[in-house]
Parts: sequence; C-alpha cells; structure tokens
Amino acid sequence: MRYALMLALIASAAVAQEPPKVTAAPVDKTLHSTLLLPKDTTKPMPIVLLISGSGPTDRNGNSPMLKGKNNALLMVAEGLASNGIASLRYDKRGVGESAGAMVSEADLRFDTYVDDALSWCEQLRKDKRFTAVIIAGHSEGSLIGMLAAKRCNADGFISMSGAGRSAADILRTQLAGKLPPELAAQSDAILKNLEAGRTTENPPPALDAIYRPSVQPYLISWFRYDPAKWIATLTVPVLIVQGTTDLQVTVDDAKRLAAANPKAKLLLIEGMNHVLKEVPDDRDKQIASYSNPDLRLAPEFLVGIVDFVRKVGK
Repeated sequence: MRYALMLALIASAAVAQEPPKVTAAPVDKTLHSTLLLPKDTTKPMPIVLLISGSGPTDRNGNSPMLKGKNNALLMVAEGLASNGIASLRYDKRGVGESAGAMVSEADLRFDTYVDDALSWCEQLRKDKRFTAVIIAGHSEGSLIGMLAAKRCNADGFISMSGAGRSAADILRTQLAGKLPPELAAQSDAILKNLEAGRTTENPPPALDAIYRPSVQPYLISWFRYDPAKWIATLTVPVLIVQGTTDLQVTVDDAKRLAAANPKAKLLLIEGMNHVLKEVPDDRDKQIASYSNPDLRLAPEFLVGIVDFVRKVGK
C-alpha cells in the first residue's frame, strides 16, 4: 500500500495531466484561489496560506486520480474560519481552475511551485486585514511552504504530513525490493544521475512513468532540496504535525524535521492518517478514507493548528 501510494505521487509529481488545448478562447494563466474569512471581520486577524500536496491535488485536497473526494484542506479552512482565522487555498498550476496556467512538463520546475506560493504570501502580507501570515503545507506542500516561508518572511510555518527526507531518498526506499534486479539497477543509476543534476536518455519503458525524459528536469529541481536542511533555516515559529497511521509519511520523517529545528513544536497525533483523518492502520480503511468526505478531521489536529496560529497571530 505505501509503495503504491508513493509511486503514484512521484509519477504524478509534475502534474502529468496536460491541460486541454484551447483554440477558440485565450488560455487563462491565472492561479485561482478561495479566500475564506471568519464571520467577524471587524478586526484584523491572522491568515493561513494552505498549500496542497503533489500531483493534481486541488485546493480542497482532492485529486482526479481518486474515485471520490476527501475534502481535507477544505475542512482545514472551514475549521480555521470557525475559530476566527482566515485562510487562502489555491489550485496549483495545471490543477482545477488553474489548469490553463500550466507550463509544459519539460519546462516545469519544483521552484515554479515555490515561486507561486511566494507570490501568494507576498500578496497576503500587503493586506492590512491580516495581522500575520502563516504558511501551512500538506505533504509535498510542506517543502514548498517552508521554502516560500523563508523567502517571504512569513510569520510562522506549519508542516502537515511533510516528508523529512529528499524525494530521491523516499523514492529509493519505496522502490527497494519491488523491482527485478536488472530494473532495480537501472533505476538506481537513473536516480544517481538525477541527484547529480544529469538526465538519462531513453529510460526503460517499465520506468517511463517515473523517469520519462520530459519530467526529469523537474525531478532534478525537486531532488536537490532536503526538507530537514531547509526547515533548519527557519527562525519563525514552526509546528510539525504528523499522524501515526500515515501510510505515506512516517513519524520518523516528522522527528527528523523536528531535530533539524529544535525550536519547532512537534505534534504527533495518534491514529491520524495522511489526509488528516482518524483512520486505523488498516489497508482497506486507509484506501477508502482518501475518497470519503464524510470523515472529519482528527480533532487534535485542528486544536493544535488553531492554538499555534493564534499564538503567532497575536
């Protein structure tokens, strides 16, 4: 289960779905978002910039690769609003309403997503309605968020189910023992090339979904970032939230992030999975939870982030 999920995420990291070709109307390069404000807007408030995870995951935390919706990030936004905290969540390039803003896969870089998050952060910092801007990144969005938080001088950062190792290390671990020996050797050689900044022509067809030539430049740009090294550079308040039944990111990942930034607060939530819901370590229930909008967020999760944001936003 963990291998299958991570492999799907890695393979779709560069948003493999190409936006539809538009001929009769101009291409919309706008990144679309939802600003959710609490009912009482008479006084300034903190705002959380929510960043979704890898692949074609939209502003609500949903992916067309799954049969249904989990609405995890929508629930986070609603939970914040009910506690007097504003939020902005957006569809990444190539996703949802921002499909038209996608560049070609060959031109896409991990830093493209970081630059987009930085632009949102800078825009929010100029808005006098907000006392503080806190960036909260989920899954791959954690790394995007910490890089943007550093560059835009965000007032705080929250890692939600964020990996503590480079994407190359994660992929290498997930593939270990899953490929025939010859294919495993080829995969390892390609990974080493990518980590060194070199592309590989004509990858084996069996590995094309991961290492197709058009996605290799993106992987190179992604692999060079070690989340633990970058979270160590943050001097603002940091909250690291991780569930114990997460099949994609481990508690060890969260502990690695926390060890790199000793001032960070580590919140481990018993029974919370990757989509921030209370789900036992059962394969069938885990799979079902990714497409179940009726499952609510783990209560301790929302309490933890609300408390953190309130303290930062004072």
